[in-house]
Amino acid sequence: MNRLTRITAILVKLQSKRVITAKEIASSFDISLRTVYRDIKTLQESGVPIGSEAGTGYFIVDGYSLPPVSFTEEEANALVTAERFVHQNAESSIIKNYASVLTKIKSVLKNGQKEKVELLESRIIHHHKNETSPTSKFLSIIQKSITSFGLLDITYHTIYSDKVTKRDVEPLGLYFNDDCWILIAFCHHRDEIRNFRLDRILELKTLSSTSEKAKSFSLQDYFNTQLENCS
Repeated sequence: MNRLTRITAILVKLQSKRVITAKEIASSFDISLRTVYRDIKTLQESGVPIGSEAGTGYFIVDGYSLPPVSFTEEEANALVTAERFVHQNAESSIIKNYASVLTKIKSVLKNGQKEKVELLESRIIHHHKNETSPTSKFLSIIQKSITSFGLLDITYHTIYSDKVTKRDVEPLGLYFNDDCWILIAFCHHRDEIRNFRLDRILELKTLSSTSEKAKSFSLQDYFNTQLENCS
C-alpha cells in the first residue's frame, strides 16, 4: 500500500469511529506509531480538522463534511453477498434497513460497477425460509435500546409453559443462535438476567427510563461466567 492510499484509508477509518487510538491505526495498517503521527499531521495540514485527546485518541471534529466514500468492486460484491445472509436470518427490521443501506451504497457506484453488481445479484440466490421458521421484527428497536441504555416493555410468549406475560426488561446484549436472535436482558419480573428469543416477543414498547446495569455490562464477561457455570 503506497502512502497516498494508506492516508486515504486512515481518513476512512477515522470516519468509521468516534475516537480511534494511534495504536489501533498502527495495528490496522501494520505501520509504526511514528508513521501514524506523520500521516495524521499530513491530513491536518491538508485541511482535515482532526482533534486529539491525550490517552484517548484521534477524532474528526463534528460538522466537518467529507467527500463520499468510494467502493472497490470486491467491497461492493461483499455487500451484495452479505445481503443474502441478512435475508436468511428472517429478521424483518434488519432486512428492510439493510436494503435501504445497500440502495444508498449503489447510488455512489460507478456505472460499470453498478452493472457488475446487478449481474452478481442475478447469480446469487438465497433459500426462503418456510412459514414455520421463526421470524422476528424488533431487532432494530432493541439495538437502539442497547446503545441508549433504554428499557423495554415486552409481551413474551413462553413456549414450554405456553404462557404470555408482560415484562419490563433492560436490554444488555444480543447473539444469534442457530436460527434466531436472542436478547440478553435484566428482567424486572424475575429480578435476574434472562435470555429472550426475539421470535417469541409478541409486542414491544420503549420506556423513557434508562438502565444503570447496562452501562457496566460486559457481554464477554457474561459468556465467560456461563461457561464456568457449565463446567
